[in-house]
Amino acid sequence: MRADSPRMKAAYVDELGGAENIRYDDLPVPSPGPDDVLVRVDASAVNPVDTFVRSGAFRTPVPLPLVLGRDLVGVVVDTGARTSGFASGDRVWCNSLGHAGRQGAAAQYAVVPTDRLYRLPDGADPVEAVAVLHPGATAYLALATHARLQPGETVYVGGGAGHVGRAATVRAVRAGARVVASAGAADLDQCRALGAEIALDYRDPDLAYWLRRATPDGIDVHLDTSGKHDLVLAADLLAHRGRIVLMAGQTARPELPVGPLYVNDASLLGFVISNATTSELADAATAVNAMLLEGSLKPRSVQVLPLSAAAQAHQRLEDGAARGTRIVLRP
Repeated sequence: MRADSPRMKAAYVDELGGAENIRYDDLPVPSPGPDDVLVRVDASAVNPVDTFVRSGAFRTPVPLPLVLGRDLVGVVVDTGARTSGFASGDRVWCNSLGHAGRQGAAAQYAVVPTDRLYRLPDGADPVEAVAVLHPGATAYLALATHARLQPGETVYVGGGAGHVGRAATVRAVRAGARVVASAGAADLDQCRALGAEIALDYRDPDLAYWLRRATPDGIDVHLDTSGKHDLVLAADLLAHRGRIVLMAGQTARPELPVGPLYVNDASLLGFVISNATTSELADAATAVNAMLLEGSLKPRSVQVLPLSAAAQAHQRLEDGAARGTRIVLRP
C-alpha cells in the first residue's frame, strides 16, 4: 500500500466480539472491482443483525478488518470496468453489505456489487430512507416471497408498532390484505393509522379471545415480529393452509404443536433477509422504492449519530435503549 493511498474514516472490528471492539479510524478507500460501484456514503443504518455479525452470533464469512453495517444511502463516485446502469452522481442505496464476505456500510466510502445496488427515488430523504430499507425489504420478503400473501387474506402482525411490524402492515394493506395487529396500548392508534383494521393490546390477558373474535375464518398469515413465539396459539388461530412466518427470535425454543399444523395443511416458514438471493432482493427493492415514492414507508423515530459513535450505537441496540428508534450514522 502506497503511503499516499486515499484513506477514509470507518467503523470496523479487527476481531469478533463485544461492541467495545469497534474501532473508528482510517482505512484505505476501497477500489471497485469490474462489477462493482464505489459509493460515497451519506447515511448508514444500524440493525440488530449488525450486532449479531459483529459478535459472531450470526455465522457468516467475514474478512478482517470488517467494516460494519448492511444498509446505506449514498452517491456513486466510481464504477468498475464492466458496470452498466450507474454513473457518477447517481443517488443509490443498498441493504446487504457487511456479511457473507462483503465489507460494510459504516464508512465514508463503500464498494457495492451492482446486483445489490438500487436507485434512490427522487426527493427521498437519505436519513429517512436508510432507516426503512431493512424493515421494508424484510416485510416484503416475509409476506410476498415466503408467505405468498394473496389479496383478501387476513394477516396477523404481532409487534405492529415496531420497525418491521409497521412495514409489514403497510405492505399487507398495499397487497389487498386485511390486517389485525397487536402492540402496546399506547401504540394502537399508530397501528390503525398504518392501515390495520383491528389493533389489540398484546398485554391483554384476553388477547387470544379477542384474536379469535377478530378472525372468525382464521388467520392466513401469522407474522410475529417480536420473536416471542406462541406457536400453540398461532396454530390454533390459523385458517386452512395458513402460514406462520418465523423471522425473529434467534434463541427462541417454543413448543411445536405438530398435530394442529399438519391436519390443517399449515406451513411453518423461516427466513432471514441475509439468505435472500439477489433476485429476491431486487424484487423487494422495487417494492420499497414504490413505498418510498408514495410516502407510505416512514420510520417511527430516528436518532442520528456521527459515524464515530458506532460503538455507542451497537451498545444501545444490545441494551434495549433504542427500542422504537432507528439509529442512523452519518460520516
